[in-house]
Amino acid sequence: MTLQLIDLSLESPEENLALDEALLLEAEAAAAEGRELGYLRFWESSKHFVVLGVSSALGEDADVERCRKDGIPILRRASGGGTVLQGPGCLNFTLVLPLDYTAGLRDINSSYRMILDPCREALGLADITMRGSCDLALGDRKFSGNAQKRSRYCLLHQGTLLWDFDLGLIPHYLRQPEKQPAYREAREHLDFVINLPLDGAKLRQRIAASWEVSPPASAWRSPSLETLLEEKYLNREWIERF
Repeated sequence: MTLQLIDLSLESPEENLALDEALLLEAEAAAAEGRELGYLRFWESSKHFVVLGVSSALGEDADVERCRKDGIPILRRASGGGTVLQGPGCLNFTLVLPLDYTAGLRDINSSYRMILDPCREALGLADITMRGSCDLALGDRKFSGNAQKRSRYCLLHQGTLLWDFDLGLIPHYLRQPEKQPAYREAREHLDFVINLPLDGAKLRQRIAASWEVSPPASAWRSPSLETLLEEKYLNREWIERF
């Protein structure tokens, strides 16, 4: 099966997060009808925002008061994982895959390996390894965090790639996380994260080359986001429920 390649950054962080989940819902509906549908999407926010994992506690990792004072939205995504700061210079790659797309996707641990190994190799840089359960690191410093959401037939994989991000903003808006991978060794944010020495265009080219992709079908139109925005991504009760 060939994945449809979508390079589409919407105006707001909320819309971008909603579109990721909307693509999963589209693929899930297709699978229920016996059709295979998958996507590789790239997007990058023009605005800084904090995004919580689906089960993350609001005040645990983010400096809520400072974010509100500076107008930095705190949002929540559909997938798991920890809290991150995003914005210009942080490229998102989203994969929506049927669970039968390749062997190993049904098991969450092996699925990270099946997805991240091709991406790691495609980046073409020495000393890139998969660290922790689902990070990519250059040496011992993280440049990519990854998380997933699973439905009955498909999975949504959301990954980030730091390439020209203002790393100094991370400790300004995020606390030291309570849950840390062992390889972090309690390092502060600025001793733990790093930008890749590749620009956004090269990252798109290299990640896309690691998957069998084609332009979206001529009939493809971006799905409606209205319900997802209303129920989740613009809904403070959903965002702040933990």
